[in-house]
Amino acid sequence: MARQQGFKVIVALQSKQGLALAQQFKPDAITLDIHMPEMDGWTILDRLKHNAETRHIPVHIFSVDDREQRGLQLGAVTYLQKPVSPEALTEVFSEITDFIERKVKNLLVIEDDPVQAQSIIELIGNGDVQSTAVGTGAEALRILKSQRFDCIVLDLGLPDMSGLELIERIKQEPSFLKLPIVVYTGKELTRQEETQLRRLAESIIIKNVRSPERLLDETALFLHRVQSKLPKPKRQMLEQLHQTDPVLTHRKILIVDDDLRNIFALTSFLEGYQMQVLFAENGKDGIEMLQANPDTNAVLMDIMMPEMDGYETTRAIRQQQQFRSLPIIALTAKAMPGDREKCIEAGASDYITKPVDTEQLLSLLRVWLYR
Repeated sequence: MARQQGFKVIVALQSKQGLALAQQFKPDAITLDIHMPEMDGWTILDRLKHNAETRHIPVHIFSVDDREQRGLQLGAVTYLQKPVSPEALTEVFSEITDFIERKVKNLLVIEDDPVQAQSIIELIGNGDVQSTAVGTGAEALRILKSQRFDCIVLDLGLPDMSGLELIERIKQEPSFLKLPIVVYTGKELTRQEETQLRRLAESIIIKNVRSPERLLDETALFLHRVQSKLPKPKRQMLEQLHQTDPVLTHRKILIVDDDLRNIFALTSFLEGYQMQVLFAENGKDGIEMLQANPDTNAVLMDIMMPEMDGYETTRAIRQQQQFRSLPIIALTAKAMPGDREKCIEAGASDYITKPVDTEQLLSLLRVWLYR
């Protein structure tokens, strides 16, 4: 179907091959399945969106997995549940064509303080982005009917209605369901407000010292801006921001591995992302270490260990109520057919082969710590 619409199509049946082709050819668009062998689609999406060279490429997810909001929050443009109808596919291909032809993207800034609105517009910059600012919810709803926008930046404190009410009204329109909304606010949110907003908005940024960089970063993601084409100061802002990762910072990781060199290599790598690392050299010590540190956020479990191997250790951890949903990533020395199934059967959340591809490991951790 894509060829009939005039596209040149490259196909990958494997995740790693797909990533390599995306980096090599920088396609105009990517369609992605979530349930892939060896590395699932969430990890692929995360890696595409964390690589400056592929981050701007629009990704369209076609999957039986029904977590649409998660896909959109992680930067996908469309999310279609399989089986996908020919009509839906045709629509996606015409969206891709339209996207390629429109060189300038439109941003709507909804902010009642004109000084703040102006500083947001200056921060995001122009050239490939045309920004429009409005000061009330009513104005926003009016302009959305008459003009096309690719992304919204919204302050919650508006004079005529609450930000949450405005988002709900925007998302009631079927044509705005996929319009990315970045909430940018100085207001401290209650748990309930945050939960409601996360259901509706793609991203929430609380204004603080690092927030301008994050706003530039999130809008660049949803507007599909090519990072290398941004002015130098903006590129530097984004490069500095990507050296730290809010999903990983201060998380506690337990490594269970009988190879000390492996432990040290992984520890220094993860500590570079400001993660706190604990380790144990065998399964029994690993379980004890976990019981002493019940606030551990994830476990990296080596499978090949003497006495109590990784399968057995994982099963023992899963038998404890408090660790039922703890992310456990299995480290397997050789990728034998059926290894992944054996790991998952024993209770692992995911697996990665040794020698560990550090980029893939970061993606797996981000995907599993995301919640």
